[in-house]
Amino acid sequence: MGFKPFLEGGIAAIIAGALTHPLDLIKVRMQLQGEHSVSLDQNPNPNLVLDHNLPVKPYRPVFALDSLIGSISLLPSSIHAPSSSTRSVMTPFAVGAHIVKTEGPAALFSGVSATVLRQMLYSATRMGIYDFLKRRWTDRLTGNFPLVTKITAGLIAGAVGSVVGNPADVAMVRMQADGSLPLNRRRNYKSVVDALERIARQEGVSSLWRGSWLTVNRAMIVTASQLATYDHVKEILVAGGRGTPGGIGTHVAASFAAGIVAAVASNPIDVVKTRMMNADKENYGGPLDCAEEGPMALYKGLVPTATRQGPFTMILFLTLEQVRGLLKDVKF
Repeated sequence: MGFKPFLEGGIAAIIAGALTHPLDLIKVRMQLQGEHSVSLDQNPNPNLVLDHNLPVKPYRPVFALDSLIGSISLLPSSIHAPSSSTRSVMTPFAVGAHIVKTEGPAALFSGVSATVLRQMLYSATRMGIYDFLKRRWTDRLTGNFPLVTKITAGLIAGAVGSVVGNPADVAMVRMQADGSLPLNRRRNYKSVVDALERIARQEGVSSLWRGSWLTVNRAMIVTASQLATYDHVKEILVAGGRGTPGGIGTHVAASFAAGIVAAVASNPIDVVKTRMMNADKENYGGPLDCAEEGPMALYKGLVPTATRQGPFTMILFLTLEQVRGLLKDVKF
C-alpha cells in the first residue's frame, strides 16, 4: 500500500473542503433547525413558572408527527413546539445571509481548521484505501472493476476513514453550530486543537467518538456512492465514446453525478449524526430523538447538502486528477 494515493486524496480533499466550508456550515445550521422544543430563555406557557436557578432539561420526545389532521407528540400538552404550519422555513441563502448579518462574514468559516484536519484524516484515509482496493481487485487481464466491487471497496474505505477522522468531525460540527446557540450555551472554541482538548477534558475522551457508529455508516454510504459513482460514470462515458479518461468534461460530468447521488443517499443519517455530535453529554438518548419533528426532519438541509456536495465532489475529483498528473512520476 503506497503513500502517494493518501497524499493525493488528502491534498484534493483539503482544497475542496476549505473552498466549500461555508456551504457545509449552512447545511449544519439548517439540519439543527427545530432541534430544541423548549429553551430556558423561552417559556411558551405563561402559567408555567420556570426557575432559571435550577437546571431544567426540556422533555425531549422520542417521536413527534405534525400532520394536516393534528399533532401527535410526547410533549406535555402545555408545552408544544411550533407546528409545521407556523414554523418558518429558511432557504440556504437566507440562512447564509442571517449568519453574515448577525455574526459577521468570518462566521461562514467557523470551524475551518477542523475541516482541514478532518480532510487530512478522514478523506486521505478513505481515498487511499479505496485506491489500494481498486488496484488489488481490478482484473489484471480485462481491467474490469465491477460496480458491486466498487461499492464494496467504498464501504470498507469509508468505514476505516470515519473511525480515524471522527474526533475532527465532532469538533467541526461543534464549531460550525456554535453561533446558532444562545450566548450562555456557546462553547467559543478557539481552534480545533482547543475544541478537541476541551471536549476530552470536560466530557471524556470517548466523547470524541460520539456518534461514531453514525459517522461510520454515513462515511460508508458517502464513499461507496461518491467514489463508485464517479468511477462508474467515468467508465460509461469513456466506453460510450462521449469522453476521454483525461478529459475535463468527463471529470466534471462524473463528479457532478457522484455529488448528487452521495447527497441524496447520505442526508438522513447525516442529520442524525450532526444532531448527536452537537448535543451536550446529557442530551439525546438515541437516534430517534434526533427526528423529533417527524420523518421529514431527516431530509432537513437536503438542498444545501446537494449544493455543497456537488461543488465539493467536483472540486475534489478535478483537483485529484490534476494532483495525480503532477505526481505521476514521483516515487514514494
